[in-house]
Amino acid sequence: MQEQKTSYQLPELPYDFNALEPVISAEIMDLHYNKHHKAYVTNLNTALEKYHEAETKNDVAQMIALQSAIKFNGGGHINHSIFWTILGPISKGGGGVPQGELAKMIDRDFGSFDAFKEKFTTATVGIQGSGWGWLGYHKGLKQLEIAICPNQDPLSTNSLVPLMGVDVWEHAYYLQYKNMRAEYVKNIWQILHWKHIEERFAKANI
Repeated sequence: MQEQKTSYQLPELPYDFNALEPVISAEIMDLHYNKHHKAYVTNLNTALEKYHEAETKNDVAQMIALQSAIKFNGGGHINHSIFWTILGPISKGGGGVPQGELAKMIDRDFGSFDAFKEKFTTATVGIQGSGWGWLGYHKGLKQLEIAICPNQDPLSTNSLVPLMGVDVWEHAYYLQYKNMRAEYVKNIWQILHWKHIEERFAKANI
C-alpha cells in the first residue's frame, strides 16, 4: 500500500508528438517527454523510497540529504505535468487569446493582454541558466503575477498557484531553435491552450 502512494507515473500526453509542429518538433517532444520527464518520475520514486526507508530507521540526516533530490525531481514532474496540458495543437484550440474572467484579470493586473505577453516574454527569455517562466495566481491577494523559477523549482515555492508555465531548459528547444531562446518563447504563444489555462484559473479562484 505504501508503494502505491509514493509511486508516481508519467502522465499520458493529450496529443501526438508531432501535434505541436512547427512550433515544437516531434523529435523534441519525444526526447522531452520520454527521456527528461520520465527521468524525473523515476528519480522521484527512487528518492521517495530511500526517504521512507530512512524514515523507518529514524535516520534524520539521510532524510535531510534526500530533500534536494525530492524537490528537484518532484518539481520536474509537477512542472512538466502542467506544461503538457497547457499546450495544444493550433487545430485543436492552441493559440488565440484568453477569454472570460481570466482575460479580465489580465487586463486589470497588467493593463492589456499585449502588455502581459511582453512582460512575460521578457522575464522568461531573460532567465539565467535553466528554469521556468510562470503566470501564477496569488490566492491571498487575489491577483495574477509573473514569476520565474530556477531549475525545476515548483511555483508553489513562491506561494502562487501555477496557471501557465514555459519551460526554458535547453532540452525544451535547443534541437530546433539552437541558442535562439527568444524565438522559441515567441513561437510558443501559438500553441498555448487558453481554455485549459482558464480552467486552471477557475479552480484556483474558488
